[in-house]
Amino acid sequence: MFSPIVFYSPLAIITKDEEKARKAKMSVIIERYKDKVSTLTKQETWMNRRLYEYQGFWYHQGFWYQSRANFSVEAIMATQDDFTAKSTDIFLASHPKSGTTWLKALSFAIVNRTNFIIGTGSSPTHPLLTTSPHDCVPFIETDSFLNNPSYANGLMATHIPYTSLPESIISSGCRIVYICRNPKDVLISVWVFFNKLKDNSSTPMKLEDAFELFCKGISLIGPFWDHVIGYRKASLERPDKVLFLNYDKIQKDPNNEVKKLAKFIGYPFTEEEEAAGEVENIIKLCSFEKLSEANKTNKDGDVTPKDVSNEIYFRKGKVGDSTNYLTTEMIEILDKITEEKYNGLDI
Repeated sequence: MFSPIVFYSPLAIITKDEEKARKAKMSVIIERYKDKVSTLTKQETWMNRRLYEYQGFWYHQGFWYQSRANFSVEAIMATQDDFTAKSTDIFLASHPKSGTTWLKALSFAIVNRTNFIIGTGSSPTHPLLTTSPHDCVPFIETDSFLNNPSYANGLMATHIPYTSLPESIISSGCRIVYICRNPKDVLISVWVFFNKLKDNSSTPMKLEDAFELFCKGISLIGPFWDHVIGYRKASLERPDKVLFLNYDKIQKDPNNEVKKLAKFIGYPFTEEEEAAGEVENIIKLCSFEKLSEANKTNKDGDVTPKDVSNEIYFRKGKVGDSTNYLTTEMIEILDKITEEKYNGLDI
């Protein structure tokens, strides 16, 4: 088992000087890659954002006035060039809206389970009761590349496709955990999420338009299926370094899946912990109900383009909710694409 490490700090609190420094860093990064970005294929799409195709996937462009790149193409390039992983690092990977927040919460709770009181008998002290999982586990492509010392090592997250990961993540031998979700549910979750982020002056994107773009692979960090396939193949080739989890399966059998996750990242539950109900305590702590309640009043400007409540990350968390939105024809088309793409990969 690795030595316990505490990742929590009040990351959401940023001083004016830090904000100014981040904007300056972002300006340097944009200038550094402007010539390279200018050669990329681009398309106007989701939320009137311009997306750039880079290494087979789509990213938006960073802006001079922003302090954070928020998964921009410049951020991916900077991360590839500058980020150095360590063998003891743990990376949580996912396509957006595939269970990222849940995986962050579960992993953070597992790693730090001896450092905080969850709330069984004593006064709870666990950060997840008051803090967003995104503040506990940073994305390397939104913060780490800005050289924030709080993220020097440990537990980190990424939406970067496997084939575009910084070389050091692969060569270092660190552990990677990927969470996969049903593409129909991902589509609806992405569509609702981005419509919530739209400016008041913008017209909400129609589901039909979102569906067409999603099927064509033109969406933030799309194509969705290629993102999943990259990590799935890696998990088959390097099962000791890449764990492939399924969102639906965790929902169905959380106890065994959480124990599998804990063992893989180097923090297995002891027999005594299991007997004491520690696994169940963590599952309850990281439940949709607990996390959404804890994030109703919190604010987070790190991932979204404006200051919005963290509750935006918690919609329903249900498996199969997409059937309430998609037509029969849409479902058939998505199922056909999925069957063809995932053929032989046991996803």
